Amino acid sequence: QAQLVESGGGLVQPGGSLRLSCKASGFTCSNCWMTWVRQAPGKGLEWVSAINGAGHVVYYANPVKGRFTISRDSAENTLFLQMDSLKPEDTALYYCAKLTGSGRNYPADYWGNGTLVTVSS
Repeated sequence: QAQLVESGGGLVQPGGSLRLSCKASGFTCSNCWMTWVRQAPGKGLEWVSAINGAGHVVYYANPVKGRFTISRDSAENTLFLQMDSLKPEDTALYYCAKLTGSGRNYPADYWGNGTLVTVSS
C-alpha cells in the first residue's frame, strides 16, 4: 500500500529553522516529481516547492524562495524540506505529495497526512 509519512514539524521561533522529511513506502518512484504543499489555519492549500526525480530541477513559490530548500534521497525514498529564516506566516500544516507527471503543474495522486509547523515567539 502506497504511503507518504511526513515528520519534522514543531514549534519554532521566528528566524529559526526546521527540516521536514517525507518517507515514501509501498512504492518506489525514482523518476517521480514530488512536491510540498501547505495549508495555513483557515486558508486554502498553497503550493510551496517541487523537485524532479533526479533532484536537480527544483521550483519554489515566491514567499519561500531563498529560505526553503527542497531535496530528496532516492536511495532512502525520502523527500526533504529545509526551512530557514522562518516567519510567523509560514505557520501551516505541511503536506508532501507525489505528482502524476513530469512537471510541477501535474496533479498529485499520493498525499501524506501532514506535519504541523508553528512559528511563534
